[in-house]
Amino acid sequence: MISGMVLYTVATLYLVFSFYRDKHKTMAALRSSWKMFYNVLPDLLAIMLFVGLILSLLTPSLISSIIGENSGLLGVAYSTFIGSIALIPSFIVFPLGKTLVQNGAALPQVAVLMSTLMSVGLVSLPLEQKTFGKSFAYARNGAAILMSLLFGVIVWMVLS
Repeated sequence: MISGMVLYTVATLYLVFSFYRDKHKTMAALRSSWKMFYNVLPDLLAIMLFVGLILSLLTPSLISSIIGENSGLLGVAYSTFIGSIALIPSFIVFPLGKTLVQNGAALPQVAVLMSTLMSVGLVSLPLEQKTFGKSFAYARNGAAILMSLLFGVIVWMVLS
């Protein structure tokens, strides 16, 4: 809490300094920042809704049984399959990963899930094939799955 207060204080001081130096540029930057926040706001609300919905449907014991410490390779397979469905931006994935770990999911399984969520997209595969060609789309998604699994193995080895 104290570090948050320090950061807000420093940011406010820099804002005041910037306003003092050039109020027109500062106001333009504030308008631009507000516009960016306004554009991201629906995604942030979607994150909160998605995480809330997931937590209401999945109890901590169910999360633990699917991708918990004892789920092993089957949990990694579930994480890989679920994460490969759609490409999801990192600002949605990271809060979801934290929430899953807090509710009993194991770190290697969550690492694979988060990595595949951000790098593999079977739903967007047809568009990717049309844009970049079939061989590139399959190679990129296949490499992303392999790298996600490697990432999970590295997390497991570091934590063991």
